Amino acid sequence: MADDKATLTIGSETYDLPIHKASVGPDVIDIGALYKHSDRFTYDPGFTSTAACESAITYIDGDAGVLLHRGYPIDQLAEKGDFLETCYLLLYGELPTAEQKAKFDRDVTYHTMLHDQMAKLFTGFRRDAHPMAVMVGVVGALSAFYHDSTDITDPNQRMIASMRMIAKMPTIAAMAYKYTVGQPFVYPRNDLDYAANFLNMCFAVPTEEYEVNPVLARAMDRIFTLHADHEQNASTSTVRLAGSSGANPFACVAAGIACLWGPAHGGANEAALNMLTQIGTPDRIPEFIARAKDKEDPFRLMGFGHRVYKNYDPRAKIMQKTTHEVLAELGITDDPVLDVAMELEKIALEDEYFKERGLYPNIDFYSGITLKALGFPPEMFTVLFALARTVGWIAQWKEMIEDPKQKIGRPRQLYLGQTHRDYKPMDKR
Repeated sequence: MADDKATLTIGSETYDLPIHKASVGPDVIDIGALYKHSDRFTYDPGFTSTAACESAITYIDGDAGVLLHRGYPIDQLAEKGDFLETCYLLLYGELPTAEQKAKFDRDVTYHTMLHDQMAKLFTGFRRDAHPMAVMVGVVGALSAFYHDSTDITDPNQRMIASMRMIAKMPTIAAMAYKYTVGQPFVYPRNDLDYAANFLNMCFAVPTEEYEVNPVLARAMDRIFTLHADHEQNASTSTVRLAGSSGANPFACVAAGIACLWGPAHGGANEAALNMLTQIGTPDRIPEFIARAKDKEDPFRLMGFGHRVYKNYDPRAKIMQKTTHEVLAELGITDDPVLDVAMELEKIALEDEYFKERGLYPNIDFYSGITLKALGFPPEMFTVLFALARTVGWIAQWKEMIEDPKQKIGRPRQLYLGQTHRDYKPMDKR
């Protein structure tokens, strides 16, 4: 392989394919012209070995357990900054100055209100509707209310739409929660920061005073930061694919939310908590550990290991610390599910079987425990993931729209169906 090209040999034919250099991580072989010259495609189920775009937003090294946003390690952003600072970084490429941060916070704060008519949308759902179903519908409906920010060719409208979604997603998520529990909506408060405002909208009620615990608000902010972006995952790729058609950003994010709902993606933390509930009590853990090691048993430990990270998930380290801070602050010592979680964590971190296979507790394991302690039911977990990931989706969408080389997404296929057949009349079949 030359420095600037790779040579592909098929039978007696050879093809020179350009190599594009990455600033960090694997270089890529450009196979874009392969079909034009050879009448062949590449085959990559799940696109796990295919770079579908160029991006300067997020870098992951799964073997080393590294996650960088615009070059900054995720642990530094989560511990030293706040979520809106990470939002600014993802959108603009640099950390904000004090003046830029103050303006950005103010702009987000004053976009948090929803159009009043949107509240009526919620009554169209059954009270027992899954909050993610509500999120898909309501976020998709934003384009029907904010016509002044759907022209994707206008940079100003793109940024207005971006700010609106970052600002309004907590309001929509809180309203989805309130609707499913049968409580009145709580309007956003401009005197609270992003995470505290969200907790207030979720848990305040008109009949009594509610004061946001700063430890819990900080934990919520960290959860948002740790979930802000994760490179070209399934939901982000969905947003990019939808955006490549020219769809408006609200529709693209709604598509991302629908994809995120899958249990293999955003629903993993809900699945992890359901597993802890299934185990029931700490004394049953050895039974389930044995089942997890048995290849013939369909049971799997949810919240352990990661498709990308073969080492410890760097987000999990911060999430673990946050989890223990929340449990200590709330003084929770008698919750069976959390008792199981803490004991399972201890066993898994010490068991050679799990260490050899890199099956460490991941962010879904710890975030599920933390969100339960904060008072959220499992069906809200993926909603909170969507809230946090919105800025990543928007940053990726914006980057794609501004890339002159971007084309409409059109994956190809390896066709294995019937060859040509002629239509037969009904009486001849």
